[in-house]
Amino acid sequence: MNTSFVTINTHSSIRLESRQGAVIYVDPYGFATEPHDADLILVTHTHFDHFSPEDIARVRKPRTAFVLPTSAMGEFIKAGFADEDAAFLAPHEHAMPVPGIEVETVPAYNRTKRFHPESNGWLGYVVDVDGVRVYVAGDTDDLPENRTIACDVALVPAGGTYTMDAREAAAFVNALRPAVAIPEHYGTVAGSGDDGKTFAKLVDPGIEVVLKL
Repeated sequence: MNTSFVTINTHSSIRLESRQGAVIYVDPYGFATEPHDADLILVTHTHFDHFSPEDIARVRKPRTAFVLPTSAMGEFIKAGFADEDAAFLAPHEHAMPVPGIEVETVPAYNRTKRFHPESNGWLGYVVDVDGVRVYVAGDTDDLPENRTIACDVALVPAGGTYTMDAREAAAFVNALRPAVAIPEHYGTVAGSGDDGKTFAKLVDPGIEVVLKL
């Protein structure tokens, strides 16, 4: 499957672009340039490497739409975005914040760690881009309720400490069975630069692994 419409700026800062030119960012972070091309910004949660007002300012443009967890409303307003076109959602909800781009929210939390409590209602996203279902997991562990997500492309954290490590991420992907798996969230804030290669070795042969970091 061609995944050229998916790019990773750094860490877990992800950009998707539809054939019609709609640009979607998930957790924009670490930008050295100012593209100002975002039609839609999705925020998974409010940790600094996922909700960065400075980087949002570098990618947003007039009338950029936002989707964030319900629990992020206070920090979003505090950051000066009170007048933006924003939807605040809980897991298991659906929205079409820009025409032609359907977004589904899914849970993202830690089962045995304290960094991402389930009670915060933080999110992963499934985004339909030209009929391709792209799952961006957010900062999460391998959750039983997420193993039934239907997706064609899965972007999953593999750096450990705060999320799944490479082995856990591979086991999750092997259960999920996407056509393509892309590891992220390693080599910078967490994990090492070798985590992607470790992940690739452990993913079942029937799943294509694409390394973009």
